[in-house]
Amino acid sequence: MELQIGNIIRELRKASGMTQEQLAELIGISFQAVSKWENNIALPDISLVPTLARIFGVTTDELFAYNLTEMREEIERYVDEAAKLRESNPKEGRRILEEGLQKYPDNDVLLNNLLYVLDYSKNPDETIRTASRLIDKTTESDIRYDALRFLAYAYRAKGDTDSAVKALEQIPEIYFSKLSEMAFTLSGKVKFTAAEKQKWLSFETLLQMMQKVAECYKDEGNSADADAEIEHALALIAAMDGEEKIRNFSNYADFFERELQRIKGE
Repeated sequence: MELQIGNIIRELRKASGMTQEQLAELIGISFQAVSKWENNIALPDISLVPTLARIFGVTTDELFAYNLTEMREEIERYVDEAAKLRESNPKEGRRILEEGLQKYPDNDVLLNNLLYVLDYSKNPDETIRTASRLIDKTTESDIRYDALRFLAYAYRAKGDTDSAVKALEQIPEIYFSKLSEMAFTLSGKVKFTAAEKQKWLSFETLLQMMQKVAECYKDEGNSADADAEIEHALALIAAMDGEEKIRNFSNYADFFERELQRIKGE
């Protein structure tokens, strides 16, 4: 994909009688970012495309010399490749995402996925910087809430509970999701796809919360209830035996088995 966008932006900006600083102020970014675009060093974030087109009074097709769909598809490829490596090889996953960020600097989706391969427990400051940067710039609420979640994890890892709480308090309580509402409202294949995806998301959340309940019991010295909670979690996993996607939860089963043996050995 050739970097021709900068030339087009520069010509449109000059035709509009704007300086780089004025354009940057209209968009809400630094003039240095505009300079990088016009010098073909970096590409604008996808989320800025409609804004740029509106400012210059052109269509997105006129603004860009390539298909915007191809750009989105390329970003998705970076994300998909990195997602497969989150558990097995986060270092390589990070390399892939950083390669994408060199081509698409400050892209919300790439930055959001980068948070999943950073080790917030070993290097919380790096996660705090990345999450804070994403929170400040993104216009997507789901990405902002995800970044706030990682920000809280990182602050907690630093022992800064107050900052962790402040981050979490910015995330609203939501008792339904787009997927669940699609499952309730629609029909046919769309309904099935939404319900199936939400089912597994809810199943994983349930297992995670059972793990946290067991941890609370254990912290209180209540080994019997911790033991029972873990056994219930294992029973749920066993109940889903035969479903293809249950294989993705083998790590949970292994973890709960180890915890059960450890509690019984205490």
